[in-house]
Amino acid sequence: MHHWRRDVIELAALFTAVAVADTVANMVGHGPDGTALLVISAVALAATAGFHTWWAHRHGHAPPTGDTGARPLPQGEQAGPSEEPSGTAAPVAAESTLWRMRTTVKDAPGSLAALCAALAGQRVDILSLQTHPLAEGTVDEFLLRAPGTLEGSEITRSVARAGGTDTWIERADTHDLVDAPTRVLGLATRTALDAAELPLALRQLLGRCTIRSLPAVPVGGGRRPEGVPVEGVLEDTVMRLRGPEGGVITVERPYLPFTPTEFARARALVELDARLGPRIPRSHDVLTLPEGSDITVRRADTGDVEAARAMHERCSPRTLSMRYHGPLGDADRYLNHLLSPRFGRTLAVQTASGRIVGLGHLLWDGDETEVALLVEDAWQRRGIGAELLERLVTMAAEAGCENVYAVTQSSNTGMVAAMRGLELPLDYQIEEGTLVITARLAPRGEQERAVGVTKTGTP
Repeated sequence: MHHWRRDVIELAALFTAVAVADTVANMVGHGPDGTALLVISAVALAATAGFHTWWAHRHGHAPPTGDTGARPLPQGEQAGPSEEPSGTAAPVAAESTLWRMRTTVKDAPGSLAALCAALAGQRVDILSLQTHPLAEGTVDEFLLRAPGTLEGSEITRSVARAGGTDTWIERADTHDLVDAPTRVLGLATRTALDAAELPLALRQLLGRCTIRSLPAVPVGGGRRPEGVPVEGVLEDTVMRLRGPEGGVITVERPYLPFTPTEFARARALVELDARLGPRIPRSHDVLTLPEGSDITVRRADTGDVEAARAMHERCSPRTLSMRYHGPLGDADRYLNHLLSPRFGRTLAVQTASGRIVGLGHLLWDGDETEVALLVEDAWQRRGIGAELLERLVTMAAEAGCENVYAVTQSSNTGMVAAMRGLELPLDYQIEEGTLVITARLAPRGEQERAVGVTKTGTP
């Protein structure tokens, strides 16, 4: 709308400038020295324009130092990520190591400052810090980035000289870069979606620890676990929490005492699980067997006890003996335990009519994970067991398990063939006719996070 006004003003200014120039040229040109003055003026203007161009090229790309507080990058360092060669890592990342460290300092002014100064003296960068107040002193948990040539023992010696006691250190990875509140919220979400995630969430929250869930009514009878109060019990390296269904969850970490902050976080996860009740994700996959039959693989829980019992009744004594290593007594009690998401995950295979013909169990057993299969006689030798086992092992790997084991008999060629079909490193142990096959989900050198774990006492 305002373009025509601007054009009119520019034309008026141009006409005025032309009129003034014509008047000056006439006055100067008709004077006695008019021609000489015009030539001198032209030379002066050309010299001024040339000097201005030279000065702009020399200083035009460097802003005044007072405009910003920035400092030039070191020679050879790129100005931005776009100049980094594709597929290569920065030199700093290649020469640094991540560490998780926990140490106890006195609850006094300057204690943490002395600790940070000692780390800075070793060129160690503090990426994150959490404090766990105790009755006497404070436990500080660090995520550190240190030079790749610096050993964990050297870091702990510096910390000890700065006043840190009971120092513990282990290698960390990029997953530890997530801050504590974000990690806890993520674990709470996993627990809310699937009751079987609770032991895994506790293990990721608390680090390397042993978790045992004891039901209120032991499978096969026996002594009931000793009850714990609603608020739980914390005893140094052991915490006991009341299970969601009246049992007891015991968490042990002998290498590092639990702090009240960790105890409160673990108790909050267990309380969340108890309030939500038993639950599993409702999803299923439809597969076609080689002979053309369609089957559905889905998660199962205690709501499938009746269908699972009916499948057991159709199985031959030999098939049940291969699975349970002897006669099956109280099937209801076993099935309620096996199908409960509190103790693991179960996959069910059902036909188009809805009849369950196969069950696969992934059971949390302290630090270890067990896999077990049962396929109805009429549906054996069709690849159902191999399909279930592969899915269970994938679940175990996603859960961070280092290995899985199967307890069977040497005469159970189907289970042995299915374990071999995983194409994973296998270990075999035979004890009194019982065969234990352990599959390593990854090379031990890659799975072991705590490379070079160091523990020091009071200096």
